Amino acid sequence: MSIWETMQLCLEAILANRLRSGLTMLGIIFGVGAVIGAVSLTAGAREATMARFEAMGTNSLRIMPGQGQGRGPVGGGMGSAATLTRSDAEAIAKECSGVTAVAPEVSSSAQVKAGNSNTSTSIQGTTENYPEVAKIDIAQGRFFTADEVKRRRKVAVLGATVVENLFGKDEYVTGEKLRIKGLTFSVVGVCAEKGMTGPFDPDDTVYIPINTAVYRLIGSAGGSNTKDTINRITVLAADMKQAPQVKSEIEALLRERHNLKDGEDNDFRVFAAADMVEGAEATNQILTLLFSSIAIVSLLVGGIGIMNIMLVSVTERTKEIGLRKAIGATPRDILLQFLIEALTLSFSGGIVGVLLGIGIAYGVRIFGLNSAVSVPWVVLAFSFAAVVGIVFGLLPAQKAAELDPVEALHYE
Repeated sequence: MSIWETMQLCLEAILANRLRSGLTMLGIIFGVGAVIGAVSLTAGAREATMARFEAMGTNSLRIMPGQGQGRGPVGGGMGSAATLTRSDAEAIAKECSGVTAVAPEVSSSAQVKAGNSNTSTSIQGTTENYPEVAKIDIAQGRFFTADEVKRRRKVAVLGATVVENLFGKDEYVTGEKLRIKGLTFSVVGVCAEKGMTGPFDPDDTVYIPINTAVYRLIGSAGGSNTKDTINRITVLAADMKQAPQVKSEIEALLRERHNLKDGEDNDFRVFAAADMVEGAEATNQILTLLFSSIAIVSLLVGGIGIMNIMLVSVTERTKEIGLRKAIGATPRDILLQFLIEALTLSFSGGIVGVLLGIGIAYGVRIFGLNSAVSVPWVVLAFSFAAVVGIVFGLLPAQKAAELDPVEALHYE
């Protein structure tokens, strides 16, 4: 028999038991769909995470003060000590290689008023190069200048959330006035929206010159009497590859400046975005492997279902097999017939599973979840379904091919 005639016989056998064939394919369908859906969701999560890190700047580092001592034996949280100074920031800019920009920061929270509207938000005093360091784009107007920092000007740049809360979404607010702790500030610019980063909203911030913040509004960090102490320092490395080296240099420099002896803990912490990227990548890889493993188990269960049904089919069609052998069909013809039948079931289930997986990947976007269909994983899942069909269809096919035609014709 030709391959075409064999395929026709297989299709006739499958269509003769549509319900049973459909139920047999369910394991393959759900297995393939689960693999593609799971990988698409984890890939989408990875893309969203990387987009956040790109917005932060993958070559940026943030230096925070150490943990301060609270009342009694309980210590304060990270950043509660006043251990960083603007002199530290200047030293990092001058002495650490691979650093392209440094921005010291002081911050506090306050109520901001504009007209009849008010909102509680974060007030951040920083320098003119902060947009470069923190990867901030300006949607309206401009950021404040070095001269405005030096002269302690009362100018402000607003985050998108602050604009929405005070003036309304998408309003042009450059030139407007707002009041912070009794002082009137002129709005000179608005930052482009960055979006939520976990529970934090970087758009809910008002940026003002650091000298204005220290001498007119917030004061120094940690309640220190000196005007030099700050809340944190953001550093921009030349590129992501140099971030680990820059981190090591910063730690060595600050330990020397803070007179820390060997064996003493740092009174600061350096957080590199590159480290977080690596951690996120590792987490996504683990999740992909975990979800894929669970889905592959579904495929194996589907393969066992195909084998069981094919064994039943061989038993039901014993006389047909004996008759075919009696009129000249070879064991190879019988083997090929049942193997193609198993492959047809797994291929059909694989195709429907691919459509289901892609449907899941695009369907979850309705609920605001990110997803990204991975073509290599689609091919891999479909190929695995085909392998399952061959492996689990081989035993029933061999059993059918080995039947004795005389015994098969007399089978009841």
